[in-house]
Amino acid sequence: MTTPSHENSELQIGHPLRIQQQSLELEKGCVMHYDFIAIPDQDVPRAVNPLFQHLLDTYAGETDKVISVWRGFSQDDLGFRPHPKSSTVADILKHQLLSERRFFGEFVGTPEPPAADVLPKSQDIGAYLQRMEELARPRLTFFAAQTSEWWMQDVPFFETTRQRIWVFWRRVLHTCHHRTQLTVYLRLLNKPVLSVYGPTSDQTWEGADPTNSVEAAGRK
Repeated sequence: MTTPSHENSELQIGHPLRIQQQSLELEKGCVMHYDFIAIPDQDVPRAVNPLFQHLLDTYAGETDKVISVWRGFSQDDLGFRPHPKSSTVADILKHQLLSERRFFGEFVGTPEPPAADVLPKSQDIGAYLQRMEELARPRLTFFAAQTSEWWMQDVPFFETTRQRIWVFWRRVLHTCHHRTQLTVYLRLLNKPVLSVYGPTSDQTWEGADPTNSVEAAGRK
C-alpha cells in the first residue's frame, strides 16, 4: 500500500491507501469519475473463460466502491448508529469482512484465511480499508482460473442448494445492501457522499447524465 498523493481534509482521509484518478468512458460520450481506485483495471486478472470476465471486473469494482464509501468515515465515527437498534459503523465493517469470508469460503469454495484471522488486528479505520482489499485480491486470482463447469455447479447454501454463480451474485447484492446502508449513515453524519454509480449532490462533473427525468429514462 502506498501513501495517497493528496489528502481530502473535508473527508478526513489520511489512510495509507493508493489514490488514483480514473475516468471510464460510457455511452454517449459521458465520462464517469472516481476519485479512488483500490484495485485498478490492470490488476484484475483475465478469466480462463472470457464469458466470466465480467464477474471479476464486477467484484473488483464493487470492492472499490465499498472502500470508497468506508473512506468517508473518520475514526470517531465508528461508534455511530442512527438508532439504538441499528448497527454501528464498526459493526457493519466487521460484518462485511466476516460475512464475505463466509459466503466465499463456506458456500462458493474459495481459499480463505481462518475466520479468526479475517478482521484487522487494529481497530483503526485505515486497517479495515486495507483488510478489505487484502482479502479481495486473492479471490480475483482464484476466480480467474475457474471453468464454466465450476461456476455452474450446485453447492450448499444455508438450508438449500444454489449454483456457485448464483451465490457469487447474491454476495455482490449483499455487499451493495450494506454499502447503501453506510451512505445513509454518511448523510446523517453530514459528511459528503461521493460517486459510486454516478453523480451525487456532493459530487458531479461536466457531462454527468443522471436519470432523474422521464425524458432521460425514455432515451434509446
